[in-house]
Amino acid sequence: MSLFEIESEHFGGEVKVIRPPAFPDNRGTFVLTYLEDEYKAMGLPKFVRSMHTHSGENVLRGLHYQTNPAMGKLIQVVNGRAFMVAVDVRPDSPTFLKYHSVVADDCNNLQVWAPSGFARGYYTMASDTIVQYNCDEYVGADRAILYNDSDIGISWPFSEEPILSERDANAKTVKESWASFWREQ
Repeated sequence: MSLFEIESEHFGGEVKVIRPPAFPDNRGTFVLTYLEDEYKAMGLPKFVRSMHTHSGENVLRGLHYQTNPAMGKLIQVVNGRAFMVAVDVRPDSPTFLKYHSVVADDCNNLQVWAPSGFARGYYTMASDTIVQYNCDEYVGADRAILYNDSDIGISWPFSEEPILSERDANAKTVKESWASFWREQ
């Protein structure tokens, strides 16, 4: 019996929304966030790197993807709430520039696995939001796509302009940077 549940799969099963097991008691909740044999059975790789971000409310991080080497990421909100997105950036894919989104928080404990070939981003919907990343490769070239690229058409849940890094604010649309995105692949 598996402890982890695949809640939904997208892009032919490549992007997975996973519900890890949670065990509440009178002290709070214990959440099992990784078990190598169960992740392997779900088709996920071993992870070589782990990190987290800490953000205030109304922060948008992304859309990011990596090349040389390409990188897959398992992402989970461990504190707060975020609207998480995975965008297919594989030019030969029938779902190129399509996206999947899910709201994850520290109560539903959802994890999103998006392999290499997908750009990822999220918008924080609560102050003090912490997002944990587990990566299947070491650092390569990090790329950014403009979060509001009309060719992707993400329906972000904010009513005011989000707080962005300089890099994300100056990111190019896919059309504007088409040649440089794929030349290095």
